[in-house]
Amino acid sequence: QVRLVESGGGLVQVGGSLRLSCAASGGTFSRWVMAWFRQAPGKEREFVARIIGSGDISYVTNSVKGRFTISRDNAKNMLYLEMNSLKPEDTAVYYCAASEIFYSDSESRYGYWGQGTQVTVSS
Repeated sequence: QVRLVESGGGLVQVGGSLRLSCAASGGTFSRWVMAWFRQAPGKEREFVARIIGSGDISYVTNSVKGRFTISRDNAKNMLYLEMNSLKPEDTAVYYCAASEIFYSDSESRYGYWGQGTQVTVSS
């Protein structure tokens, strides 16, 4: 079965950087649309970034544009989220997700999810 496992979260200071990783298994990773979502305390889950199977096209939501970069390494079945210039409002549980067909910012279009990794940005 499909399995997604996030790692790389932790506690960082304002302005710091962190790289999240998502290890995928159990499917044809190179054909999946991959995405990152996050959920802050007391708030609903929100879309962060997505990338097509080849990695040639990606999109990052406006609130993190210029600071976050999504990428993938299909040879290693890995998805990444490089986070720079972190702010307290970036504090959230970050989730990796996969879609077999949709290139979307809607969580309902993603059929597979990881357990999440906590990112805490101290002010």
